[in-house]
Amino acid sequence: MRRDRLFLAVALVVAVAALAFVSCGGGGGKAKKSTPTTLKKAAAPLIWPLTGVADPLDQAKTRCAVTVKIDNTSNSLPKYGVEQADVVYEEVVEGGLTRLAAIFHSQAPTKVGSVRSVRKTDQSLVTPIGGVFAYSGGAPYAIDSINTAPVVRLDENHAGPAMFRDHTRNAPFNLYAHVDQMYARCGEPKPPPPLFAYRSAKSPVAGGAVSSVRVGFLAGLAVDWTWDAASGTWQRAVFSRHETESGIPLAPKNVVVMTVSYVGGDPRDGNIGAEATLLGSGKLQVFTAGKVITGTWTRPDRAKPAKLLDATGAEIKLAPGQTWVELPDASYPVTVTAPPSAP
Repeated sequence: MRRDRLFLAVALVVAVAALAFVSCGGGGGKAKKSTPTTLKKAAAPLIWPLTGVADPLDQAKTRCAVTVKIDNTSNSLPKYGVEQADVVYEEVVEGGLTRLAAIFHSQAPTKVGSVRSVRKTDQSLVTPIGGVFAYSGGAPYAIDSINTAPVVRLDENHAGPAMFRDHTRNAPFNLYAHVDQMYARCGEPKPPPPLFAYRSAKSPVAGGAVSSVRVGFLAGLAVDWTWDAASGTWQRAVFSRHETESGIPLAPKNVVVMTVSYVGGDPRDGNIGAEATLLGSGKLQVFTAGKVITGTWTRPDRAKPAKLLDATGAEIKLAPGQTWVELPDASYPVTVTAPPSAP
């Protein structure tokens, strides 16, 4: 009996020692602390920076932005390739005429134009994004201005085969750009930074309902934008039509109206040489999702794009897709039409 009790006691001691050994991690070291599982943060979705549209193949990092100056008079109709731009700026030039600066990144059209000359406003538009700036030429004061921007400048004399004349049309409205070839002229394929913030498809949109808006540019170039709920776009009309050669209408997801002042022009010559003041702040109207959001644009730094702020100071988020930015002078009317009241 005493032997059995002794055997049981020894067995109990051995079991306790073994348990202590395991709990300490063996070898007399400190007990290992369990490490909580860390959940990996999901990677941000890949998007094209100038549209907010998905970029599943991560192509954005392989090319820079290409900005092309494009005529905006009836002499140049139909337009080529503008419907494929990520962002389009509409600026005032001399005599109240307007001209486009179309920025390409996510698409690579083979024919864009007609290509026209540089103006002083352009350096301010392209400084934040860099890349290639394509134009037909320009007056010395305008060329001196674009030379201050961090872009590869391609005029007709230096573009080589990336620009061509269509001799079935009259000059100067017959110069076109091969944007697909211009990406190779960037040097370093550095993608542009985003110009705007974008919202998700399910995000609510503030603002008042709008059926159309007219931006009152002069010289018969007032632009009408009409909301089309079926496509979720703003249909553009100038000269009662604004068709492209492809037949695809010019119909962006967003229209941004940044009211500016044009300064420094020569009033004796149609205000030639005037430049939009794009530093500082000004009145803003953002048309998106069939609504208008009013606020302020602000841009204290030439190297960075303007921020679009609502009345509370929050950044306005756009619908992913193409955006047109209108740059009317502060003296031009912007007329907003609300939809008819439901019966």
